[in-house]
Amino acid sequence: MVPYTLEGAYLLHQMFRIRWSAWKSLDESRRETLLAGMREVLSGMREEGTSLYSMLGHKGDLMFLHFRPSLDALNAAELKLAQTGLADYLEPAHSYVSVVELGLYESTQRINRMLAERGLQQGSAEWDQAAGEELERSRAAMAPRLFPETPPARYLCFYPMDRRRGEAKNWYQVPLDERARMMHEHGMVGRKYAGIVKQIISGSIGLDDWEWGVDLWADDPVQFKKLIYEMRFDEVSAIYALFGQFFLGIRTQPEQLESLLSGQRA
Repeated sequence: MVPYTLEGAYLLHQMFRIRWSAWKSLDESRRETLLAGMREVLSGMREEGTSLYSMLGHKGDLMFLHFRPSLDALNAAELKLAQTGLADYLEPAHSYVSVVELGLYESTQRINRMLAERGLQQGSAEWDQAAGEELERSRAAMAPRLFPETPPARYLCFYPMDRRRGEAKNWYQVPLDERARMMHEHGMVGRKYAGIVKQIISGSIGLDDWEWGVDLWADDPVQFKKLIYEMRFDEVSAIYALFGQFFLGIRTQPEQLESLLSGQRA
């Protein structure tokens, strides 16, 4: 049984390394011209759903996170950034494409029971139409979660993940009721951090190398460790989860770029 999902805004994470040697070789006037151009572009893109983070560690220096209503708009954001003069001094380090996703395990069970009680046959045109109407109602009610604004918290943690589908453990062969139970227990851990950590899950099956992307925002980065560590003990993570690289960033406004590229935190 395949659970229903709702999709919303598309996301693009772009990680770059600054070409420090080339940047530091520029005279002050040229650097200021490039910074002014990037500040202007980013200020406009901020209103469209782009945010900037200063990264920690060797995986990159800057991370741009774009939320857009379509892949075409996402591509336009990527191209606009590439046309800035400062882009000549940025070396791509990593990227990730996904779409905001709400998994509807409990709603899938409810809808299927309701349609079966109405005497509809699963897979029929009548079933699909009725299920589609239920999903449209859910989509309208959950619009703020499907098309979210970028949380204003200071720190961002991003990582991709999969569910195991190997010989011994395969998430996709577990009955829907069992998956729903485990996901409910998994979600209960997350609810303990409501108001402390903001989480957005995005689906990337068919879009990028992993199955989901996870973005976490908090004003206290230790909460990332606490949340993820606690979740490792629940069944769905302990048995079925596989994790990719973790990327950590500090929120940076366009006006702070000059300080950042001078080797300082504003």
